[in-house]
Amino acid sequence: MLSQRQLFLNHLGQTSDFPLMLEIERAEGVYMHSAEGKRYLDLISGIGVSNVGHRHPRVLQAIQEQLDRYLHLMVYGEFVQTPQVQLAEALTQTLPDPLNACFFVNSGSEAIEGALKLAKRYTSRPNLVSCFNAYHGSSHGALSVSGSEQFKQGYRPLLPGVSHICFNNTENFSQIDEQTAAVVVETVQGEAGVRIADAGYFQALRQHCDAVGALLILDEIQAGFGRTGTFWAFESYGVVPDIMVAAKGMGGGMPIGAFIASQEIMQVLKANPILGHISTFGGHPVSTAASLATLRIIQEENILEQVPAKAQRITEQLQHPAIRSIRQRGLMMAIEFESFDILKPVIDRAIELGVLTDWFLYCDNAMRVAPPLTIQPAEIDEACAIILQAIEDVTVHA
Repeated sequence: MLSQRQLFLNHLGQTSDFPLMLEIERAEGVYMHSAEGKRYLDLISGIGVSNVGHRHPRVLQAIQEQLDRYLHLMVYGEFVQTPQVQLAEALTQTLPDPLNACFFVNSGSEAIEGALKLAKRYTSRPNLVSCFNAYHGSSHGALSVSGSEQFKQGYRPLLPGVSHICFNNTENFSQIDEQTAAVVVETVQGEAGVRIADAGYFQALRQHCDAVGALLILDEIQAGFGRTGTFWAFESYGVVPDIMVAAKGMGGGMPIGAFIASQEIMQVLKANPILGHISTFGGHPVSTAASLATLRIIQEENILEQVPAKAQRITEQLQHPAIRSIRQRGLMMAIEFESFDILKPVIDRAIELGVLTDWFLYCDNAMRVAPPLTIQPAEIDEACAIILQAIEDVTVHA
């Protein structure tokens, strides 16, 4: 009989020639447990997903209660489904005016696709602007506005009319003009290795978009739902987007995404043509119930207030000559090493010792650290000690 690992290789589409090949049997809190009984401390939250940890009891309760009512009933937008309505109301209460209309989809990439369509439809303009080294997803439109040619070159032609500007640099705003439907920007650049812009940059970008009539789309897929220490990262910048995109951490481990705008903007999807954007499974009742529970956990369990101290605990402990710098906004961190040749063995050794980390798509000399926001001080200490041990093991034998 073939092992699960061999069946995984034989029958699942692969994303690289070197998958991690960990076979996880169960997970809870910040820990995952392999089929062999080995315990791993998850320092990357399934890439920004498990913000409230694996299998949070309140998320599980919300899922179970919804399972006892109904699953999929109808395509998105036709039936009044209580989990969708309650989540939309709760989300808009976390946001400033006029962001009061949510369109639910299944992932961040889908949310970007919907936001791009919405911007083009509302403005009747053809062009889009995004940033170099941006990551917005892997579907065709999302890939078009992503900013790494390495990941795009094999899939051209992509969307026409897309140009790129430098993140945190106001000098090339001239590319944003009267033909620009929207500018889409990550509030913190994730796959570029946690790159943070000044508040003044976002304020200048907002002003320039207003001047030329372009919409501003802020991508909170990785940075949202408390990851940076505020519920939404853009709260620190003193701007309000026209469209905001969320996913990843909003589902408590369930698949969900959303693009959010004003009713004035969102209503253009209703006519000319009708059904301007549709989704069979968008806003699935189980996912929306899980998302509402996740939102309430963050609001009610003092999670945001704890993020700065937890981030400081990590940065204070991760001190080593091999670590060149630490970039962070809350619990979204990049631990920079000299090169991938040093980082990769450290990551591999840390996994052997029981801590899961990763690198970034566009920054392969920096270690991704983005633990569940619920991580406790003793768990931080355990993780940091193991990473330091991994660094020692690698550099001593280098």
